[in-house]
Amino acid sequence: METASLASPLCTSPAANYRNYHALKSSMLKSPKRHKKLTSRCNIGSTFCIRNGTTMAVSAAQSEKEFVITKKKETGERRIVVTGLGAVTPLGDDAHLFHTSLLEGVTGISDIHGFDCSEFPTRIAAEIKSLSTDGWISPKIAKKADKYLIYALVAGKKALVDAGITEQVSGELDKSRCGVIIGSAMGGLRVLNDGFEAIKVSYKKMSPFYIPYSLTNMASAVLAMDLGWAGPSYSINTACASSNYSILNAANHIIKGDTDIMLCGGSDGMIIPSGIAGLIACNALSQRNSDPTKAARPWDADRDGFVMGEGAGVLLLEELEHAKKRGTNIYAEILGGSLTCDAYHITAPHPEGVGMVSCMEKALAQSGVAKEDVNYINAHAPSTRLGDLREYQAVIRCFGKNPELRMNSTKSLIGHLLGASGAAEAVATVKAIQTGWIHPNLNLENPDKHVDAKVLVGPKKERLDIKVAMSNSFGFGGHNSSILFAPFKGN
Repeated sequence: METASLASPLCTSPAANYRNYHALKSSMLKSPKRHKKLTSRCNIGSTFCIRNGTTMAVSAAQSEKEFVITKKKETGERRIVVTGLGAVTPLGDDAHLFHTSLLEGVTGISDIHGFDCSEFPTRIAAEIKSLSTDGWISPKIAKKADKYLIYALVAGKKALVDAGITEQVSGELDKSRCGVIIGSAMGGLRVLNDGFEAIKVSYKKMSPFYIPYSLTNMASAVLAMDLGWAGPSYSINTACASSNYSILNAANHIIKGDTDIMLCGGSDGMIIPSGIAGLIACNALSQRNSDPTKAARPWDADRDGFVMGEGAGVLLLEELEHAKKRGTNIYAEILGGSLTCDAYHITAPHPEGVGMVSCMEKALAQSGVAKEDVNYINAHAPSTRLGDLREYQAVIRCFGKNPELRMNSTKSLIGHLLGASGAAEAVATVKAIQTGWIHPNLNLENPDKHVDAKVLVGPKKERLDIKVAMSNSFGFGGHNSSILFAPFKGN
């Protein structure tokens, strides 16, 4: 694959040193069955219908009505495919090597090295200990910008390179039809923290970048400036569900005909004293300091909280015919997804998981996918007492006991990347579709008595011909999101 020279005022040298060593193999997986007519119980929230060329929003007034959706193949249908992947994670800054490390069961969790946390009850995290920005970001930006912005820029540009968007190809794009949506839960927290410290000395110590680099929209804005992309560019903040919201909104812009290409995903970097301390105050973090690699253990009876992670994940979404004309590789197709809200509590999931169930059911109904066709779920599963169990119960309530269904949690290996988690997990899901391998659930040694371990992936990677995959993300505030990915068969 050719490499891109993404030169711009913010990128002072080309990315010629970056090469994709991973040959992209065509998928030999079975295509999913499509149901012509589906019936679903509707609760609350919004649903994005990707496959029929329209977007349907379900209002609260419809919450107790039974409705029937008839699927129709429309001549002008705009389909969405994934053509590029970028990732900056605790396991490295290459999306393909990231997935390889996941399959091998490598963990990115260790003692915190970035600051002195010896007095903290939690002293572990999944840090990014080194990241080369050479050829991706100018030294000035790399020095002054918040980590979340740096991670997003690197991951976004690597997704472009992965999709074969060279300098020549970029010059041929209609940039008014190219957009960027990068979500973030916390944005420039380090820049904010530095500003708080500076003002204690004098207002004259404040950086002129204090406000701009602390904003959650700045990753999308700077990436768009760097590329000259003049289509929709904004950020979404729905806590830990930010990435999925961004991906679904990006897909919706393509469906509506606003754009042909969208860079989308999420980025966060809050492994700093105030970030860790804030979540300690919420009683959310694991305190398994003596054995960091065992701390993240979704669905395990001995879990005691999640492990903070950091990084970014970015997908390049493209309208199918546009991708075909470019002759680029297609990893997978997005069939649809859904967004709902628990409207219950600022941190705890609804005790009956109604919002989660509603979200998954609506994603299926509006995408025309039968429940039995979904045989893989990359779960949100943060390794918390309530979160893991509520999601598991919601999955069983939605899908029943499907013997083919397999479920894992990427957070068991890289911790919780907050607003970036959904995008990193989307990358893992798309790679699972492409390769036919799903990664293990790390540290699932003593499964919670309320879960059936037969549904969960074991301690080793598993071969799976994925028909349809679902990637879930749920966030503080009761924000629920589900995305459906499937192999692209070329029809």
